[in-house]
Amino acid sequence: MKKYQLGEFEEVVMLTVGVLYDEAYGVSIKSEIESRLERSVSVGALQTALKRLEDKGYLKSREGESTYERVGRPKKYFQITALGKEAMQYTRQSREDLWKAIPEVAWNLKMS
Repeated sequence: MKKYQLGEFEEVVMLTVGVLYDEAYGVSIKSEIESRLERSVSVGALQTALKRLEDKGYLKSREGESTYERVGRPKKYFQITALGKEAMQYTRQSREDLWKAIPEVAWNLKMS
């Protein structure tokens, strides 16, 4: 079911949008990923992923109020769509199936 495949970074972005719920906009998403995962995120990579996820129909956006601090530009808030939820559930189930398929003997490795 290829239409539901999410890349690792896309999955992180989707999960973070879910965590932030009504406060999911570019800067808050970037900050949340960086603080939770101790991982640096470039603005460009994040904006590209958000656009790609929106184009796939997994996210939808809305504009917030314009603010003086943003020179009159509104924040763009993101929300997970029903299709996005399906993609996330498919990705989660696929990963869980793979984890369950690892034989116990594979975990009994000795360090040399």
